[in-house]
Amino acid sequence: MRAFLALGSNVGDRRAILREAVAAVYEVVAVSPVYETEPVGGPEQGPFYNIVIELETDRSPRQLLELCHELEQAAGRTREVRWGPRTLDVDVLLVGDLVVDDDDLVVPHPRMTRRNFVMMPLLDLAPDLTVSGYDLACAVGEVRAIGPL
Repeated sequence: MRAFLALGSNVGDRRAILREAVAAVYEVVAVSPVYETEPVGGPEQGPFYNIVIELETDRSPRQLLELCHELEQAAGRTREVRWGPRTLDVDVLLVGDLVVDDDDLVVPHPRMTRRNFVMMPLLDLAPDLTVSGYDLACAVGEVRAIGPL
């Protein structure tokens, strides 16, 4: 099944942290370019590096969420302040055509179409995707292409 995860980092060596996370996921078939973005919401903090990875996987959305948490933990993420600075943030965006609406997991990701720092790298990988509700002019997050990971 085709799935997409969004990864972001704004603490430490952002590029190295993203590289390590990508290397830890054996199902990765593509990695978007890196985008630098200002944080959206939360306390004042430094800019993020953001990417999206495409997977070919048999994992369920719940198993992908567990993978996200494992990657964050391996990167030393702490959850002290909501939307605060973080070594690594990983979100499940899409898992095939599956729809999940649980308290701790919603797929497709409910805010992805409002975030340019998610949609720009996602559409770099999958320009064939039809994502209703996305409008570059209305979504938040100034993005600046950095280049390959």
